[in-house]
Amino acid sequence: MLEAFIHGFILALGLILPLGVQNIFVFNQGALQPSFIRVLPVVITASLCDTFLILVSVLGVSLLILSSFWIKTVLIGGGFIFLIYMGWTTWNSKPNNEKEDVAKKFTLKKQVLFAASVSLLNPHAIMDTVGVIGPSSIAYQGEEKVMFAVSCILVSWLWFLGLAIFGRISGKLDKSGSFMLVLNKISALVMWGAAIYLGLSLFS
Repeated sequence: MLEAFIHGFILALGLILPLGVQNIFVFNQGALQPSFIRVLPVVITASLCDTFLILVSVLGVSLLILSSFWIKTVLIGGGFIFLIYMGWTTWNSKPNNEKEDVAKKFTLKKQVLFAASVSLLNPHAIMDTVGVIGPSSIAYQGEEKVMFAVSCILVSWLWFLGLAIFGRISGKLDKSGSFMLVLNKISALVMWGAAIYLGLSLFS
């Protein structure tokens, strides 16, 4: 059981570390929200969505998705459009203005909906859970599979909580918003690069 837990923990950590739409949104909200309490809905929503994706993958739904050409095509096509839009929005965001208006712009409902969209419509999150975590869980049965899933889920919750805390600290230190501006530009380029990769894979 310990082996399954460690395997799941390391695997999930490796998948969640790269810069992506989901991570960027949680970090930005941590930096821009007026208080840490206000960013908790984002952390909880992103963690719950990851939990959902991990569970359906471990339960075998991933095999159904991977075997369907049309489902994969819809996921990749939707992910391409989503990443282009998110890249454009991130590139044009103004951190200083956001700090002034973020409380008004991101109500509780908007936070939850946006966090859910960047989690459930994020092709990387889907392909990581469906294409990697799901197939990896096949090696385990019974309690070992449960421990594997629990460790993957634990990584998501701890990661998003830590990301929000780090964003909060960065937001307090970066009074001018210059760091967030540079981060947004880099993040947008990463999203567009991922979109191009997805687009090419759709026609390959």
